Parts: sequence; structure tokens; C-alpha cells
Amino acid sequence: MDKYVYSFGRGRAEGSSLMRNLLGGKGCELAEMTNLGIPVPPGLTITTQAWAQYSRGDRRWPDGLWDQVIEALTKLEGDSGLTFGDPQRPLLVSVRSGARVSMPGMMETVLNLGLNDKTVEGLAARTRNDRFAWDCYRRFITMFGNVVLGIRREVFDEHLDAIKRRLGARTDPEVPADELRKLTAAYKELVLARTGAPFPQDPREQLRLAINAVFDSWFAKKAVEYRRIHNIPADWGTAVTVMAMVFGNLGETSGTGVGFTRDPRTGEHRFYAEFLVNAQGEDVVAGIRTPERIEALRDRMPDIYAELLAIADRLERHYKDMQDIEFTVQEAKLYLLQTRSGARGRARGRRSGEGARARHPHRAHARAAPDAQRAAAPGVRRAGEGGGARRRTSARYGFAGGARCGGRAGRVRRRPGRRMGQVGPARDPRPTRDLTGGRGRHVRRAGHRHRAGRAHLSRGGRRRRHGQALCRWGQRRRGRRGAAGLRGARPCAWPSIW
Repeated sequence: MDKYVYSFGRGRAEGSSLMRNLLGGKGCELAEMTNLGIPVPPGLTITTQAWAQYSRGDRRWPDGLWDQVIEALTKLEGDSGLTFGDPQRPLLVSVRSGARVSMPGMMETVLNLGLNDKTVEGLAARTRNDRFAWDCYRRFITMFGNVVLGIRREVFDEHLDAIKRRLGARTDPEVPADELRKLTAAYKELVLARTGAPFPQDPREQLRLAINAVFDSWFAKKAVEYRRIHNIPADWGTAVTVMAMVFGNLGETSGTGVGFTRDPRTGEHRFYAEFLVNAQGEDVVAGIRTPERIEALRDRMPDIYAELLAIADRLERHYKDMQDIEFTVQEAKLYLLQTRSGARGRARGRRSGEGARARHPHRAHARAAPDAQRAAAPGVRRAGEGGGARRRTSARYGFAGGARCGGRAGRVRRRPGRRMGQVGPARDPRPTRDLTGGRGRHVRRAGHRHRAGRAHLSRGGRRRRHGQALCRWGQRRRGRRGAAGLRGARPCAWPSIW
């Protein structure tokens, strides 16, 4: 029988980075980091071969796949010391996609899977933190409802936003446990009303449905269009990684962050990252909350910061390339959740130049980093050059220009002679028309998913509402929040930094 599931955890993994085509980019690098002794939560990866059988078999699982998943899940329980579905010590997992090439934002993820009306009480008792447990449960219902059950995320967010307005809360962590408990009940009623069935309470059923949803996300319209644009073969498929959850939302000694092992704009060898305390990864990646500079982690937890820097340097030396990493701190313990090549523009040139000098110091071509590869499109101001609402480039979000404020429909509107970008709601990372008007390309596609926050942009001191033009292509304009000025750039020429 074919082997469809590969495990990793406790310093040993069945795979490695050489198995990218089988384990996908995420799965193979998690296995590689595990073998390197880097702290990674234990987990399992379902191979692209399983996806191929699923796809050819009219979306039916191949024989033996579920048995292998259960066997690997048992090993995961042993590695974590928790039990999947146990009301007292519940194991929660994330279910993530992972194609052999990066397809940022094109496929689906489900976090906090394994929660139900019983395990949420056990999680609250074990952590002695009711607010944390109910925050995880409402997050899970939101993601599961959106990814698996097909309910628009905005429907859930409207309930949360209404509670925050009533309480006068500015951020999600200000919502207390009692309100989150009521919110979770409202979410379950919403699922029942929209689907005609109660929210699933069996963790194993949740897991099977989530794996199916990740498999199916390869066929999603946005993923199909992304593959067409980037000439990615449709038969490659995606792997699925199921990994034990680590929680950045357990309090002030927890948090999550993303970053690069060096500055992606210039190639300077310094850690370039952002951090958000008391948050889960989706808060940073989806732009739900505004992250802080990585110095916030240094100030709060200097030992964790030093450990992170050491790991970042080790990963760059191991892969001989700049790395784009995701990490979580759970109660002052660091975990790496992902690494991938992040070298772009001048960063690639400088890093390759340094590597060449180290390997072949006698060669003339190795003595200087190539200047032909620029860190940004011509005319784009870098941090500190002139005005603009944001004086720095986010580690995850860059610039968008020639922008028109977009509504929930998330489409770019064009007029003759104007090329427009999109500025959309901060919580909405959906794909949209690209900055040159082509269909289906995510704003992040150009390395700069623009995050407008809750404020409208302004032109000449006047607020611009949804649907109004911010500026002509190439003109310099400032945004009140979350925007930066541009000069005659074609951002679509940038490769994605994701």
C-alpha cells in the first residue's frame, strides 16, 4: 500500500527538504527544521500523491489514507502529550495547505480544530484562562464556517464588530470571556441557520471535512487563476499539513510574528520582522490587527528574541538564501511554524554575492553584489524617503499605488487612461484583479497587499470614500493611514515576497 502520510516531531521527521514535490513546500521545510533540531510543533503531512488519488477518484479518499492519518494522529498525541477530542486535555490542530511552490493566500487553512462544546471547557480548565479558550472557539467556528461550510467571513465579523462597538472596545483582546461565550453561541446559531445543520461536534469529523476543504481549495477560482498567471501545472496538487496548535493568544508572554532573515528591500543583514503580542497568526497575516516592530519582542522577551535571531541566522546559513519565516511564542517558548525562500530583488543579489564570496573569494564576479536587481520598482519611495502615511515597509505588507478605494466586492474599478490598484477592508485578503487590470491576481501578488485599516484614504486633505479615485497612475498622494506615496511605478513588476 502506498504511503500517504509522513510524521514529524520531537526532533525526528520522516521527510526532508528534498521531498518538496511529495510533501509540498510547507511540509518538507517543517520536516527539515525538525531534523535540524529547531523547535517545531509536531504534526503530519498528507502527500500530494494522496491529493492526486483524491482528484482522480471523484473526490474520494484513496484506500488506506484515513487509517494512516489516524495512525499518525496517535503518534502526534504521544509527541504532544495531549489527546485529540479529550474533554480534559484536548489536542487542537491546524490544517494547512502546502503546494510545492508558494501560492500565497490562494488556498485554505483551518486553525484550532478539535474544539467543541466539551473540549472548550477542558481547554479553559487546563490553561486557567476562560477568555483564551472561548477566543479560540469563536476563531475556529469562524474559519471552519468560512473554509469548510462556505459562509462568508464578513457575516461572522459583523457580530464581533457589533459587540466591540457596544463595549467600546478598540481591539479583539479587549472583549471579555463572557461576551466571547455569547458570541460563540451566536456563531453556532448562524451556522445552523445558514447550513440547516448544527456545527459539527465530533473532532474526527471536523478533521476529515477540513482536509477535504484544503484538497478542494486547489480547485478554487482564485487558485486556478493564480496557476494560470504563473504557469503552474494543474496536476501538481497540494499537500496537507496537520500540526499541533501553539497559541500566541495565551496572554502577555505569548504572541506571533513574521519576518525575513535580512532586509528584503536592501539585502542588509539584519532581522526584518514584525510581532504582535497576545495574537494568533491569522491576526498578522490577514491584517486583522496592526503588528508592532520586532523590537517589541526584544523589549518584552529578550531571551526569546535572542533565540529567534540565532535560529534565523542558522536557517539562512543552512539554505544559503534569505528566509521568510513565521513564528509563535507560547508562554515564553518559541516555535517556528514555517520557513521558505524569501530572497527578492536586491536582497537576492546581496545574499548571493555574499555566498559567492564565501565559496569562491578568488573570483572577481563574487566581489560585488549585482546592482542590476533592484529592491523595488523604479520610482517607489523606500522607507524614509519623503512623505507618506507609513514611514516603513511592513514585513508582510508593502505598497499599493494609483489606488482606488474598494468596497466589499473587492474589485478594482478602471477608467480610460487610469490604471488603478485596490484598497480594501483590512480583514479581507480575497483575491482581486491585479494592479494592471488582469483577472484574479491578489494584491499580495505584487508583493504589496495594501492594508488600509479602518480609515479612508485622503487626497489633498479630503477624505476619499469607497469607489473614489485616490490618484492618477504615477501621481504622488498620501493616505491618512496605511498608505504610502508612489512615483510613476509599475508595482506589478515586483515578484511576490510571500
